[in-house]
Amino acid sequence: MRRPRLTLGSPLQLLLLVSSFALAGYAGVRLMEGDWFEVALWFVGAAILHDLVLLPLYGAADQALLGGFEAAGQRRWVSYVRVPAALSLLLLLVWFPLISGRVADRYASATGLSAEGFLARWLLITAVLFGGSAVLLVLRWRRLRRAAKERPPAVH
Repeated sequence: MRRPRLTLGSPLQLLLLVSSFALAGYAGVRLMEGDWFEVALWFVGAAILHDLVLLPLYGAADQALLGGFEAAGQRRWVSYVRVPAALSLLLLLVWFPLISGRVADRYASATGLSAEGFLARWLLITAVLFGGSAVLLVLRWRRLRRAAKERPPAVH
């Protein structure tokens, strides 16, 4: 029986990996030096919320989307909806406090900037993501149709 060989990356790759761990450690120490209990509680709560609530929700939504594309016989087009939806939802998750307006006063006092417009910008970015995906889908569909027309008919 052959033992798997442990291979290390290039010296540059190892240097970048060690540097990223050092930076993450530094950020963790700085983050925990304030109110470490609330930070730890936030991390645990975020993990529980993600694993027990969000993951099943977007897993079910993805299965429904995939089922709809399979029913239409176009499973290969599912990524043209999946990618912009995932990016849009990621932006919503990251910027939700400002999009919802829940921390507008705190944001304005901390930055001196208005929190107005985050919802409109998120909606605009979402529209651009889906619009760009639709354009790519149409271009690919046209290219595939053109290639099918240029292909000689099969001889039986």
